Amino acid sequence: MDKRTETLEEAVAHLTRTVEDLSEVVARQDAEIAQLTRRVEQLRRAEAERELDAGGSVPLADQRPPHW
Repeated sequence: MDKRTETLEEAVAHLTRTVEDLSEVVARQDAEIAQLTRRVEQLRRAEAERELDAGGSVPLADQRPPHW
């Protein structure tokens, strides 16, 4: 095998490994974002319920700011 082919095969192997590593990172981040999104929604709902229980008519999270 000539040197050029060997160099190209090494480059492809390194690039393949890099793509696999990045794919794992993206998959992990996707799962974390989904988990954080669920948590934010839970916190938003809990806060809306707390505001409603405190006597508010419309949860503040659902109200427009006064400058709108």
